[in-house]
Amino acid sequence: MLVKNEIWGNIPLLHISTDTMNEKTPVVIFLHGFMSAKEHNLHYAYQLVNKGVRVLLPDAKLHGDRSEGLTETQMNLHFWDIVLNSIHEVEQLYNELKNKQLVTHDKIGVAGTSMGGIVTSGCLKLYDWIKTAAICMGGPGFIKLGAYQLQQFAKSGVEFPMTEQQVQKTNELLGKYDITLTPERFAGRPVLFWHGERDKTVPFHDTYNFYCTLRAYYEENPSNLKFIADKQAGHAVSREGMLAATDWLAQHLA
Repeated sequence: MLVKNEIWGNIPLLHISTDTMNEKTPVVIFLHGFMSAKEHNLHYAYQLVNKGVRVLLPDAKLHGDRSEGLTETQMNLHFWDIVLNSIHEVEQLYNELKNKQLVTHDKIGVAGTSMGGIVTSGCLKLYDWIKTAAICMGGPGFIKLGAYQLQQFAKSGVEFPMTEQQVQKTNELLGKYDITLTPERFAGRPVLFWHGERDKTVPFHDTYNFYCTLRAYYEENPSNLKFIADKQAGHAVSREGMLAATDWLAQHLA
C-alpha cells in the first residue's frame, strides 16, 4: 500500500493506492470532519484500498496542513465557508484525476464523516459524475443545520455576530447547496447514511426524516438507498459504521 503526501493545485492530500492500480481503478474522495485532518481517516483508506479502490484524502481549508492556528470558536465562524469551499474543491480534485490520467471511467465515489458528510451532501446536489456516496453523521439540510448551530451557540453563551439580514443572506447562499430542497438530485444513485441516534452535534432526526422523504425517490431501486442508525452512538462513527461505509462504496464502484 502506497501513501503519498501530494499537493493537487492548492490542495494538500494523501493519495493512497497500490502499485497494481491503474486508470481503470475506482476512486473515492474521502472528506474529514471539522477540526480534524486528512490523516485521521487513514483507516477508511486502508479498508477501501484493500477492496481495490484508490483513495484521496484532502485537507479542508484551515485544517491539517492548511491550518492557520485558529481556535475552535474562531473556526466555527468559518464553518460554512469551509464547507462550501470543500464542495468546490471536490470538483477540482475530480478534474485533476482526469488531467493526471488516473481515471478513464465514471467509477468515482465521494464520502465523509461529520463536516465531510455535509460536504458530500452538497456535492451530490452539484455533481452528476458522483457514482455513489456515503454520508456519515452528515446533515444534508444546510439551512436547518445552520439554524440548529446558531441555537447551540446561543445556549452555550457564544455570541455569533450575525444580523437577521446576514442570516437570511447566508440561508439564500446555503439553499444553492442544500439537497433537501431538491431531493430529485440524488437521481437514484447508491447512497448510504450512517448516523448515531445520540448525536448532539448534527441532529439525528433531521437526517433520518429526510431519508424517509427520500425513499419515495428510490421506489425503482430501493436497495440503492440505505440508512444505518446506531442507537448507542453519539457524534462518532463506530467501527461497524466505518466497515459498512467502506463496504458500500467498494460494492457500488465494483
